[in-house]
Amino acid sequence: MAFTPQMPERNVQSAPMTGSRTYITTPIYYVNDKPHIGHLYTTTLCDVYARFFRFAGWDVFFLTGTDEHGQKIEKAAQERGITPQALADENAAEFEKLMTNAGFTHDDFIRTTQPRHVKQVQAFVSRLHEAGYIYLGEYEGWYDEGQEEYIPENKAKDSDYKSTTSGKPLIKAKEQNFYFKLSAFQDRMEKLLIDQPDFVRPEARRNEVLGRLREGLQDVPMSRTNFSWGVPMPNDPQHVIYVWIDALMNYATALGLGDHDSEEYKSRSKYWPATYHVVGKEILWFHAVIWPSILMALELPLPRCVYAHSFWIREGQKMSKSLGNFIDLAAINQYLDAYGSDMWRYYMITHGPLGATDANFSASQYHDVYHADLVNTVGNCSSRVTAMINKYFDGEVPTESPQGKRMIIADVDWPALANSAVQDTTQAMEKLDFPGAMLATLGLMRKVDGFINHTEPFKLAKDDTRRDELGAILYQCLEAVRISSLLLWSALPTKMEELWVALGLDIDPRQGELPKLAAWGGLQVGTKIKKVALFPRVDNPVEN
Repeated sequence: MAFTPQMPERNVQSAPMTGSRTYITTPIYYVNDKPHIGHLYTTTLCDVYARFFRFAGWDVFFLTGTDEHGQKIEKAAQERGITPQALADENAAEFEKLMTNAGFTHDDFIRTTQPRHVKQVQAFVSRLHEAGYIYLGEYEGWYDEGQEEYIPENKAKDSDYKSTTSGKPLIKAKEQNFYFKLSAFQDRMEKLLIDQPDFVRPEARRNEVLGRLREGLQDVPMSRTNFSWGVPMPNDPQHVIYVWIDALMNYATALGLGDHDSEEYKSRSKYWPATYHVVGKEILWFHAVIWPSILMALELPLPRCVYAHSFWIREGQKMSKSLGNFIDLAAINQYLDAYGSDMWRYYMITHGPLGATDANFSASQYHDVYHADLVNTVGNCSSRVTAMINKYFDGEVPTESPQGKRMIIADVDWPALANSAVQDTTQAMEKLDFPGAMLATLGLMRKVDGFINHTEPFKLAKDDTRRDELGAILYQCLEAVRISSLLLWSALPTKMEELWVALGLDIDPRQGELPKLAAWGGLQVGTKIKKVALFPRVDNPVEN
């Protein structure tokens, strides 16, 4: 079959200008339990995005951290006979250790027990109170103790008075609270979601929020009195600020927005508003409605997008500890040991629950994806090209311009194909379309494989009169591999850096030179390269 390169069918807009600024956040993770696949998944998404755009020359701020207040922490600490702060310190350390071991490149790890956060939360609440958005009232209704969330009567009835997250019975609660006037933002929130359809993504999540909005917003409690482990209300220390209000403010306190005299404000306030709050769908309402309403009340700009992904399920079943199918750190380590850390990152971003439906974590699928995409595409393409250059040119990069003019082989416009891959990958990354970004990049490598199969350099090598053509073919193949490796680095940092060493490349992604490096012709003729074998085959899927 003849090789037919797939040229772009449309005019793709240029990649964003170097020097753009972006701020991406994970939710802060609750320290009542150990880290698991959900925490790693969200953080991996943000890390790949942050790495890519730092490499592209953007000014990036990437935030993660831990949520450490609330009734669950207080109860768990009491059961163990330790202070809530000691428990928070212990579990926060587990998350920080995980982030370090995973190689995440976050710019800050915020903890809600840190004085910098507490001080600013109280300042924000004082501003809300002074502006007339807080009043004292009494709450009587349903409470989800596991989620530490107040549940309206209609929602409680719809769920048969059980938690939609844990399935445990809701608790009838009655206490005096300070309330936030969420109802005052009904019209503004509806207008926001209609006028800015990308404010909540994916679209199915936006439709859910709109549907609930149209039922009418009710004022929400923002303080508690039946426990003490939290940020005290500035005007009444008998009340502690509701953990969800406290937690949401981390995105602003990490930048010092509540303390204009702080060094953090001076150096970080430029990053506000956030480009993306990446969260799980179970906490969408807080981020898509309560948080923007608070920001409106504080007269602060709103984030550009709240991206709420779905859940991982396991072999077709919901994950739960009781079923024994939960992917915890022990299970994750089995996959890391068998396939390497890059494959974990790759699988997370390409087969995870980015869309409106949950994603099935399957050991056999994981195994198949590893071999199809990494072993047989990225690994095999890199290996066969470097092997042929070592065999036919003694490991020295040949030229594609033997008489000073580029040779065009089989009518393939490689610079155009590579430029299209760069633009498509960048645009997909901007939209958090990680599968699309990887498809564009691996597509370039698959074109290399097709080009080799069509031009058959191993046959040309037998004809000394066609040595210039052979050299041009192999230069173009290796140059396409080089550009692909730049685009893949944010997802596969370990193996792409290994490839760069083999190709004699000295690249520091922190310098932000991706647009320059990804231009065609960056591969230097005469450079000594080594044959690579990036991804070893794995005989059998992991069993756990």
